[in-house]
Amino acid sequence: MTLIDKYVPTFSFNECHAVLVDAPGDKVLDAILSFRPEDDPFFRLMITLRELPMRTARLFGGGGGQTTPKVFGIDDFTLLEHDDQEVVFGLVGQFWRPDFGLVRIADGAAFAAFQRSGFVKLGLTFAIAPQSDGRIRLTTETRAFCPDRGVRLKLLPYWYAVRPFSGLIRRRILAGLKRRSEAACVSA
Repeated sequence: MTLIDKYVPTFSFNECHAVLVDAPGDKVLDAILSFRPEDDPFFRLMITLRELPMRTARLFGGGGGQTTPKVFGIDDFTLLEHDDQEVVFGLVGQFWRPDFGLVRIADGAAFAAFQRSGFVKLGLTFAIAPQSDGRIRLTTETRAFCPDRGVRLKLLPYWYAVRPFSGLIRRRILAGLKRRSEAACVSA
């Protein structure tokens, strides 16, 4: 059983991408654990566009005087667990809402126990698999679990609207992890 199976064993939506990396598994895992997707200009642009309605509403008084939240990034995810083959992050929210409707999750146990209706549990995993030619196959999978039909119907249009951009972001993340992992071998 993989770690993501432990946290999101059943899911309503998922997306997978992979890349081959010419670096040892420990270098790839180090790159995963230290990577910041928000350092990518395309990621920042896509998040800026995604958050534009929320930030515009707040600018013109629709935010009820609340402070503007920080820009969405990897820190919004909770590191659920990792081992020498896989790293799993979790996120709980109502992603169709302008502010993502995020719920703070303390750790893997809290994520696994979370059972509130109306919220999506999203797992994001990075897994490595050694190949016969010495390279590492680095795979990322995103799984979204909708606990009921109502949540599934709310997430459905959002998922398909953001999926092309999300897929591009995931492929860019994999390319960045590949570069970082391979560069760590050259500088070592």
